[in-house]
Amino acid sequence: MLRPLLLRSMTRGGCCLAVVLVASLALAQTEFSAEIVNTEKSDAVSQAKIYLAKDKMRIEPTANSAPSAKSAGMGRGMGAVIIDLTAHTSTVLMDQQHMYMELPAAAAASGQRNLYNFFRTGDVENACADWLQQAKNQGGSCHKVGSETVNGRSTVKFEATNASGETGDFWIDPKLRFPVKWQGKNSSGELRNIQEGTQPANLFEVPAGYTKMDMGNMMQMQRPQ
Repeated sequence: MLRPLLLRSMTRGGCCLAVVLVASLALAQTEFSAEIVNTEKSDAVSQAKIYLAKDKMRIEPTANSAPSAKSAGMGRGMGAVIIDLTAHTSTVLMDQQHMYMELPAAAAASGQRNLYNFFRTGDVENACADWLQQAKNQGGSCHKVGSETVNGRSTVKFEATNASGETGDFWIDPKLRFPVKWQGKNSSGELRNIQEGTQPANLFEVPAGYTKMDMGNMMQMQRPQ
C-alpha cells in the first residue's frame, strides 16, 4: 500500500517529474528550491514546492494541490516527502497526526528503487544514456535536440520514446543538473521561481515530536481476517 501511495503522491500530487535520470552523487550540484507547476492545467498553479540539497530532496504539496493530493490517495494530513538520494530511502510526514512513515530501500521493488534516481544526471549533454538505462525505457530511443531557454535559464532539450512507444520531451538545466521542464503523455510541468542557495538542514529531518508509524502492525491490521 505504501509504495503505490508514495508513487502516486510524487506524480499526481503535483510532483510529476516524469523524466528518468540516473543519480550521480559524486559530482557537485547546485542546491536550490523551486515551485513545481502543472502546465496541463489552464490556470497552471503551483502544485508543490521542491527543495534540493546535495544528497536529499524534499517535496511538499502546496495549498493549491490539495484536491489533486486527495484524488491521488494521499491521506488527510499528508505532508512532505523527504528523499535520501544516497541511501535510497524516503520518509512521508503526516502533519496532522504528528507521525511519519519510512520506506527503506530494501522494501522497494527493483523497478521502484529507480524512483530515487529520477532527479540527478551525471552528464547533462548525454542524459539519454542515463534515461535509457531505466527498465521501462530499454528498447526505446532518445536524442538531444539542442539548447533552449526555459523561464530565463539555459537548458538542454531532449526528446525520448520509451519501450511502450510513449513520447516526451525534457529540458535539463546544466547548472542545477536537474530537469526544469517536462512534457509527456501523463504529465507536463516545469519548475518556476528557482532560488539557488544552500537549503536549511532541518527541511530534510523529521520534526521533533513526530512518532514513527509501525508499518508492520498497520499492514497486519489490513490483512483479511
